[in-house]
Amino acid sequence: MRKLLGFALPLCLTLLLLCGCGAEKQPLPAQPETAGTQAAEETPQPSETVGAEEEAEPAPAEITTEREEHEEMQMKIGDTVVAVEWEHNESVEALRALAEDHPLTVEMSMYGGFEQVGSLGQSLPRNDVQTTTSAGDIVLYSGNQIVVFYGSNSWAYTRLGRVSDKTAEELTALLGNGDVTITIEKSW
Repeated sequence: MRKLLGFALPLCLTLLLLCGCGAEKQPLPAQPETAGTQAAEETPQPSETVGAEEEAEPAPAEITTEREEHEEMQMKIGDTVVAVEWEHNESVEALRALAEDHPLTVEMSMYGGFEQVGSLGQSLPRNDVQTTTSAGDIVLYSGNQIVVFYGSNSWAYTRLGRVSDKTAEELTALLGNGDVTITIEKSW
């Protein structure tokens, strides 16, 4: 046993040392450039790569302007003004154009016990995606109908926005007690 241990221990140590010699070398931290260092030896950093263009983040004023553009429409359910976070898409732009010169009034009808649906009178651009809605979602259905949810449903819709200042219970009180009229108009 002692012979085996005397033979195995040096063998294991030798293998350990040999395995360490083949390990991938980790780069050393960058040293300050000296006169003998050539620029060709340096690895360019992503921000230093020639031809790389960085997208500048918009300044706070630009963000505010974009947000104001998309919140220049307000929606009323009956006589109640509701805050809406409008989507940034072609459908909302077309809806905004419909409400540009005069308020857009839509007679809504209860449907399914979870939504109010109304015809816009014309088709808007659409990009329907299978969606599960929740209370407050505002969607375009079949390109020509606006739907405001106070419950949930799954279907292919184009998102228009979301009522952001009402709870599900408040929306049920506004939308769940019979047909309503919604009005979309400029907010200034």
